[in-house]
Amino acid sequence: MIEKLRRELGTLICGLLEDRDVIEIMLNPDGTLWVDRLGGDMAPVGFMSAMRAESLMGTVAAVFRTTITRERPFLECELPLDGSRFEALIPPIVAAPTFTIRRRAVKVYSLSDYVSSGVMTAPQCVAIEGAIRDRRNILVVGGTTTGKTTLTNALLRSIAEAAPDQRLVIIEDTPELQCEIENHVMLRTSPHVDQLMCLKLTMRLRPDRICLGEVRGPEALALLKAWNTGHPGGICTVHANSARAGLIRIEQLIAEATQAPMQALISEAVDVIVSIAKTAEGRRIQEVVNVHGYVGGRYVFENAEI
Repeated sequence: MIEKLRRELGTLICGLLEDRDVIEIMLNPDGTLWVDRLGGDMAPVGFMSAMRAESLMGTVAAVFRTTITRERPFLECELPLDGSRFEALIPPIVAAPTFTIRRRAVKVYSLSDYVSSGVMTAPQCVAIEGAIRDRRNILVVGGTTTGKTTLTNALLRSIAEAAPDQRLVIIEDTPELQCEIENHVMLRTSPHVDQLMCLKLTMRLRPDRICLGEVRGPEALALLKAWNTGHPGGICTVHANSARAGLIRIEQLIAEATQAPMQALISEAVDVIVSIAKTAEGRRIQEVVNVHGYVGGRYVFENAEI
């Protein structure tokens, strides 16, 4: 089955899966293959026929003993070859077979790598390293494909350097985060166990720090309460375009759990916000700010780079 999968992927995609700089491989309905590389822009790299793409999706589905059909025209799983995230769609929800392969990171970059490549400044690096040493809770914000996961891996590496004896519990939907600390537990969500349940289970696992790959629902409230009650120094990511927008997004997610105002809890639990974005020059850290409370209907920020 694996050999069949390699043939259907073809030498081009198999080669891209071994390229350490490749982040994502995408097939559009018109048959064009696109690739997104670290530090670069998306670019077309080849073509795949609809027939071959459907055969590939069927093979991946078969490995997991499931199907992708007109009645269930989507497939979400890990690519059996390397654990990359595989998202596949077929008609009628798209015009023709479409998929995205989000590669699992092979190389974990350090914060110094970010500085040397120009993604972050030296003062930003110093501020982030200080927040990690001081066990401050860090919220990583950014839009789609801005590199939040790669940055979070760099933060986890920094935690391993600063606090190698601490115990981490990491919760995520797909295996993208990598931890170098020996004493850690990875929790994966499933169709029957969501992030909220994983957070409840985490409380019995005696974590020093709790990291959540991406918060996207009412579990945001449970995470902030955990951070606030004896488990400081965690990391979480959220889709937003700025530091302030990140906290507004957290408000919206908490509203799915309770209508009570929670801005005071948010400002107390989230200590530092790191905002990353894609610019004309490539990915850049836009903001590193400290959160100093919620006053007069607004969050109070302080530049953490000074």
